[in-house]
Amino acid sequence: MANFWNLVRNENMKIYRRIATWIMMGFVVLVPVLLTVLFSIFSQGEKLNNWEMMLLESQILFQLITIFAVVKAAESVAGEFTMGTIKLLLIRPWSRSSILLSKFISVVLFALFFSVVGFAVTWLINVVVFGYVSDPAGLIPPNSPLTGSSPWAYALMSYLDQFIALVVVVTFGFMLSSAFRSSGLAIGLSIFLLLSGSIVSGLLAIADKPWVKYVLFPHLRLTSYLDGGSPVPNYPTTFAFSLGVLAVYFIIFNIVSWTVFTKRDVAG
Repeated sequence: MANFWNLVRNENMKIYRRIATWIMMGFVVLVPVLLTVLFSIFSQGEKLNNWEMMLLESQILFQLITIFAVVKAAESVAGEFTMGTIKLLLIRPWSRSSILLSKFISVVLFALFFSVVGFAVTWLINVVVFGYVSDPAGLIPPNSPLTGSSPWAYALMSYLDQFIALVVVVTFGFMLSSAFRSSGLAIGLSIFLLLSGSIVSGLLAIADKPWVKYVLFPHLRLTSYLDGGSPVPNYPTTFAFSLGVLAVYFIIFNIVSWTVFTKRDVAG
């Protein structure tokens, strides 16, 4: 077990010793600061409290963090093949399964670290600019399952829902990176999955077929449940059902990644 965590540490060192990683972190820190400052200057009397602005910025931040994590996932696997370093990695005394798992864990930890930093920055800058509101009116919709809860519970649940969706999208990119050795394909299709989810969900709703509720795209919008709604139009679902659907896709993506990576011939 100690050897495995040394492998994870090695993968983390690959990530954090790159200048690009810290440039990405700079965006995660600066984007909410700029948005808050610009809104406070140009809001023209429109009132938002620290929680509302924080949740608004979180939607933008998670788009960024997901893209950054997908890039790291693509570099982690496909990048090894592109640079020819995969052979050096495989001759070491670790199984292919351990190598792949260490890469996946390192990417998830990368996404978690950026998400925590994003949460801290958005909360702090908005408290500094707008002040702290302990009980913001209208933040939690009346039909939300968290009605009556604190704004902390609502904000944390929103971040958790978005992080779960992030992990699924990153797992999809990780699978493509393992299967096709192409970082560009993995990044491109993962970003498509991330950005086109609402459009595809709307098109699927037109189909009016019961199988629509088993399609991945709508369930990436878990925050719909926080507002008392459902991510699948015309087919009311539960939060547990959406988690189950995402879990099935998560397992499938990882099985494909593991199967391809462990069986692939890297000679030549």
